[in-house]
Amino acid sequence: MGDFSWGQLVNPEFYIKLGGIYLVLFIVFAETGLFAGFFLPGDSLLFLSGIYSHELIQELIVIDSDFLNVFLLASIVAIAGIIGNEVGYWFGKKSGRYLYKRKDTLLFKKKYLFQAKDFYEKYGGRAVILARFLPILRTFAPIIAGVVQMKRGKYLVYNIIGSAAWSFSLIFAGHYLYRIFLNEFNFDLKEHIEFIVLIMVLITTTPVLIKLFFKKDDYSE
Repeated sequence: MGDFSWGQLVNPEFYIKLGGIYLVLFIVFAETGLFAGFFLPGDSLLFLSGIYSHELIQELIVIDSDFLNVFLLASIVAIAGIIGNEVGYWFGKKSGRYLYKRKDTLLFKKKYLFQAKDFYEKYGGRAVILARFLPILRTFAPIIAGVVQMKRGKYLVYNIIGSAAWSFSLIFAGHYLYRIFLNEFNFDLKEHIEFIVLIMVLITTTPVLIKLFFKKDDYSE
């Protein structure tokens, strides 16, 4: 940690090497369950977790099967995401309306809450699933679902589907794309982590950036 720099905080590989599977699970929970977790890496963290799936799962159990390693990792990450969303839903149901009156802070921006509300109103229950793949929105969508009093059973179904789709697609993609590039092209993605993170950030944040820059901001009081 002697060579620590603030830039490492946006590099998901830093978290994987720092805290292993336990920190990965906490970040997934925090990003989806704590409204202050919107700044944490999400999609890129899961993609890289797929690349490091063997090392991560070995911290819990030794499994010879490569597929089972990835499957188990995706499963426990999905569970962490489900729990996180349930916490966000509960928080929104109990005290979410208070957030609309709260002033902006370094870790809380009210405009994100309104953007999540617009997204939810446009897509309904599907927003719970779609928001999983969008930074910032995946943090606030569960809170909005709680605020609007979405039925718990219905929300849980969307929550499970969204969390499973998010974790399995990104973790499996990271793992098997790494294998394909290494075996077919002798290209080690681990040596180009910065490039991977940049691509993931561009893919996942472009829709959010377009919304921020091309839609009039009328959320301020």
